[in-house]
Amino acid sequence: MASEDYKKAQKMGQRSFRACVSKGQYPYLQVLDDILENTELDSTQPLGVVNIPLDAIVGTKTEGRKTAFARNFMPLLGDRTEFAVKWSALCESQMEEGIRDPIEAVEFLNRFYVVEGNKRVSVMKYFGAGSIPGNVTRYIPKRNGSKEVNIYYEFLDFYKLTQINLLWFTEEGRFAKFVAAVGKAPGERWSDDDKSMLTSMYYRFRSVFVQRGGDRLPITPADGLLAVMGVYPYRQLCGMSMPELQQAVERAWSEVLVLTRPDAVELSMEPAFPQNTGLFSRLHNPIAFQAPSLKVGFVYEKSADTSAWTYAHDFGRGELEEHFGGRVTTLCYDNVQPDVNGDEILEKAVADGCDVIFTTTPKLIGASLKASLAHPEVKIINCSLNMSHPSIRTYYGRIHEAKFLLGAIAGALADDNKIGYVATYPTYGMIAAINAFALGAQMTNPRAQVYLEWTSEKGADIPARFAKNGVTLISDLDNRAPQQPPWKFGLYRLEGDHFCNYAMPFWNWGEFYVRIVQSIMNGGWSAGSSGERALNYWWGMDAGVIDVLCSRTLPVETQRLVNLLRQAVCSRDFDPFAGVLYAQDGRVVMPADHSRLTAEQVITMDWLASNVIGRIPRFDELIDEAKPLVSLIGVHKDETTTKIL
Repeated sequence: MASEDYKKAQKMGQRSFRACVSKGQYPYLQVLDDILENTELDSTQPLGVVNIPLDAIVGTKTEGRKTAFARNFMPLLGDRTEFAVKWSALCESQMEEGIRDPIEAVEFLNRFYVVEGNKRVSVMKYFGAGSIPGNVTRYIPKRNGSKEVNIYYEFLDFYKLTQINLLWFTEEGRFAKFVAAVGKAPGERWSDDDKSMLTSMYYRFRSVFVQRGGDRLPITPADGLLAVMGVYPYRQLCGMSMPELQQAVERAWSEVLVLTRPDAVELSMEPAFPQNTGLFSRLHNPIAFQAPSLKVGFVYEKSADTSAWTYAHDFGRGELEEHFGGRVTTLCYDNVQPDVNGDEILEKAVADGCDVIFTTTPKLIGASLKASLAHPEVKIINCSLNMSHPSIRTYYGRIHEAKFLLGAIAGALADDNKIGYVATYPTYGMIAAINAFALGAQMTNPRAQVYLEWTSEKGADIPARFAKNGVTLISDLDNRAPQQPPWKFGLYRLEGDHFCNYAMPFWNWGEFYVRIVQSIMNGGWSAGSSGERALNYWWGMDAGVIDVLCSRTLPVETQRLVNLLRQAVCSRDFDPFAGVLYAQDGRVVMPADHSRLTAEQVITMDWLASNVIGRIPRFDELIDEAKPLVSLIGVHKDETTTKIL
């Protein structure tokens, strides 16, 4: 009977009321008029009759009925009141033929406040319905710079294209990221089929999200959905059955939980693996009980014959095999196209029996993540920086330390105070490397100026630009590209047909691979990892994975300086970014007495030092080949996903 339903609903309301009081929360419905007292409205907009998600209805427009309902919209008034009789009648109507009459409501910040129809909302919530029709008027606040209002204006752009009000994100930029992840171009309108597909998939995902306790997290189902879409493409999720979706969410749940952590990335700044090979260590390391051998896979986007980057990693692979002899065998998979056959190659590496897989480009982060979740017994490590995926680990080197030494050499050799610097992509860590080089040059030559050029910029004729500016001392790419002249890498001087190499940065990937594999074989893989945060290895000169190699042509006095600086950097007695730091526009980025920059400040550095002549290219100024990488780990990567319209 409907009267019994009322009593059940009343008990639900009373429980909600008591729970709110015990937590110090307001126990009744929110009142929009109270909220608007301190809010400036820009405009109002009639939306007509729309389907309103019931979980987005949070209160009433006026305070008239606010105490009749608990915060969860369940009734509080006695079961013998006229209110209870009307509620019960609506309950019977819903059971017999369904409630069809739309309510009247106001939408503000994508939350809904009832003008007329509170009891209908209460009944529908009681029955667990997903939505209710409503004649809605939208109240649009003025822009005030707050995060919530900024997100709301992103929602308005999204709504113009989709007329979907189900989604809400807790961080700026996620609406645009979602649109891009769905595969829609900015400004592309959604068809009715597109809308139906998203609505169906969202409600299915939301039920799984709630089942796993997502409603108790400080994020929304849309946040969780976007995180899972980082592992499983949108179309694949849409085609999943309910059991398949539940399994996918279960596997990717750590990617959802990491959104709730402000310290999502855990940086390992130096090796800290235990060397204990005793019984306890072996009990937690199945590999230690197996034959003393390990199979390690290396996945390359290009080949060692065509790419200096791949050649450096493949050289490290050879050092790994040589160090362990027959205890470690390696397999390499080259010329992989991340967006075409990345998933397939990772699955092949697993099928080939690889215990450990190193993927040597950030573009393979998606394939690495999916393979890691599908095969948790395999250790997959991706070469990238500042990634917040707890399911896999990432690694990179503190190349800015070597660049500081190279800058000091260049400053000492720059008789005309001009130094050229060739950078590749404006990605995490790259700007710090440029600035460290510039500061090193400034230390040995206060008048040194660094002319910055980018290989990834459209139409860049770097030799012509250097020639125009009279630049002959150049810091070029770290390693020699196979198709480049044999001298065109590191720090060199080029005058006409005469050239002279002085020094080069050295990525000692072999040292890194040996240390990681040794830790796995010793049972130290889990050391330093909480399992709830993304672990990034970011090692430097003190770990031996980064260094500077000097030519015999470098003056002896300068070599001595390099050795002193190397020792100081390795012992952390000297910080390349110590002292006052000035940006190009003359502003003080850091005062003279500032504390040592945090790792995050170094990694995400997006300003150029005062003695750098040049700029960081915009995303639309990059060549097409560079865009996929920059969209993943670019210092201005948000430029790639901020457009909805």
